[in-house]
Amino acid sequence: MRTLGIVLIVAGLLALAFGGISYTKREKVVDLGPIQAETREKKTFPLPPIFGVAAVAGGIALVVAGRRK
Repeated sequence: MRTLGIVLIVAGLLALAFGGISYTKREKVVDLGPIQAETREKKTFPLPPIFGVAAVAGGIALVVAGRRK
């Protein structure tokens, strides 16, 4: 339980620090034999701050519960 709590705390802090997950989407536009063209579009999947706060709080609760045993 302590390990899961620590993972949740770290994940929550990262979610609060970065505010989302960024990724690059590649799409092929033209494919004419040896001639190819593609586009790259950077997208962000936003994470609400409440997610980070909830993850940190849950992680702290798991670490405290793991110490009591």
